[in-house]
Amino acid sequence: QVQLVESGGGLVQPGGSLRLSCAASGSISNIYAMGWYRQAPGKQRESVAHITSGGTAVYADSVKGRFTISRDNAKNTVDLHMNSLRPEDTAVYYCNAVEATITGPYDYWGQGTQVTVSS
Repeated sequence: QVQLVESGGGLVQPGGSLRLSCAASGSISNIYAMGWYRQAPGKQRESVAHITSGGTAVYADSVKGRFTISRDNAKNTVDLHMNSLRPEDTAVYYCNAVEATITGPYDYWGQGTQVTVSS
């Protein structure tokens, strides 16, 4: 089992910045990717960014150039630095970790943290 604990989030004005952090613990040896998803009210959960253990990062088109994902393999943490925030970035953000298993990839999820962008 893998446990994911998120921190950060909150209320910020448009154009502002926030940092989300996620710490993984438990049986993490087979985790090969970590990232962030978000879900706005009435919408499906969507991928924001993810990063592999080798450092390859992939971003959603909507956040490219504004968000940066980073990972510390030694500390088993992944951060999401969000700049130039827009009202449409308002959502619950979830940390995600993907484990390699003999039956295929398995997803773990954090409890979610609210990000609200509003003046």
